[in-house]
Amino acid sequence: MLVDSHCHLDFPDLAERLPELLSRMQTNGVGCAVCIGVNLEDFPRVIALAEAHPQLYATVGVHPEYTEAEEPDLARLLKLAVHPKIIAIGETGLDYYWQKDRPEWQRERFRTHIRAALACNKPLVIHTRESAEDTLRLLEEEGAQAVGGVMHCFTENWEIAQRALDLGFYISFSGIVTFKNALIIKEVAQKTPLERILVETDSPYLAPVPYRGKQNQPSYVLHVAEEIARLRGISLEDVACATTDNFFRLFKNAIRLQ
Repeated sequence: MLVDSHCHLDFPDLAERLPELLSRMQTNGVGCAVCIGVNLEDFPRVIALAEAHPQLYATVGVHPEYTEAEEPDLARLLKLAVHPKIIAIGETGLDYYWQKDRPEWQRERFRTHIRAALACNKPLVIHTRESAEDTLRLLEEEGAQAVGGVMHCFTENWEIAQRALDLGFYISFSGIVTFKNALIIKEVAQKTPLERILVETDSPYLAPVPYRGKQNQPSYVLHVAEEIARLRGISLEDVACATTDNFFRLFKNAIRLQ
């Protein structure tokens, strides 16, 4: 069994195809997927998916790119995180790609999410883009290692990966690891301890080879796992078993159905 640890099945382009996508998950041996919250306005549709389907889980958080979204406070996040199918806080973190001035509000929003995770004892789903130093610094300052989490769609180098691992975080690889020129990410996939790796699609984005450039979907996490197996010289079964075990070790509120 495989787990897609990060997808956006509530996004309209995927939601309208949900029965087909769930069927394809089953065909490819993907037994579980996590629907990631990116703002509070759309949270009802995220949690509705998780409530309706036993193989789906959800998270609650406000993505750093969402500049006009309702700003979460600690009490609001904690109230929503009580739901038994909410297994993590996030997607949260820092993104300086679009916000070149590195605004303070991003860091304050990130701190709020870390404090919520600590308060409810659920791990974090971390987004970092052109902001690795500040992301790691805030995780350290706020004591995030007490709950840990995952560095989603990892695109940094091995040094950054090691520092995240030292904080107790897992490294999650997306379809980018299948791209021919993603040599730095391939190196990290080879060096990261197998017991600290997760796999994801980030669908509808970042479809892996051989579907690069097309709409992504959770069933395609199989191709991410295949590439990690190839890079490490081990079997797909070994990668599937390890990453699935890792997922349920990290996300303790998720119930293994298979």
